[in-house]
Amino acid sequence: MTIDEQQKQLIAQFQLLDGDMEMALQYIMELGEELPGITDEERSDENIVKGCQSKVWLIASLENGKIQFKADSNTAITKGLVSMLVKVLNHQRPEDVLSAEIHFPEKIGMNRFIGTQRSNGFASMIKQINYYAVALSTEKSNA
Repeated sequence: MTIDEQQKQLIAQFQLLDGDMEMALQYIMELGEELPGITDEERSDENIVKGCQSKVWLIASLENGKIQFKADSNTAITKGLVSMLVKVLNHQRPEDVLSAEIHFPEKIGMNRFIGTQRSNGFASMIKQINYYAVALSTEKSNA
């Protein structure tokens, strides 16, 4: 699935909640529970996303020309937020990640149910994902 198709699917799932903020938060936490775990070794300081109030670990590798993301957080809502990014951007080419317009947060009304701190942290997650995409696209072109 393309990044836009993934975003459309995520938006459609949130539309089923009919704007219910409590259900939306619950759903975000459920999405976080679907993330595969990461090892204690991967929970290192070098994998922490800077700018997040909660601890967020984000790891990226290149497999068959596509980025494979792994992520985790020490809080349920933040883990759900990073899981949405992983869901949308995982298994995509670095250049597609870099050119993607992430519009699902606006379309699902995410600003209504997460505060400024989490919004800033979410922006930091996107920034880190883009850093990984740049690094991995360079790695891909040097291979």
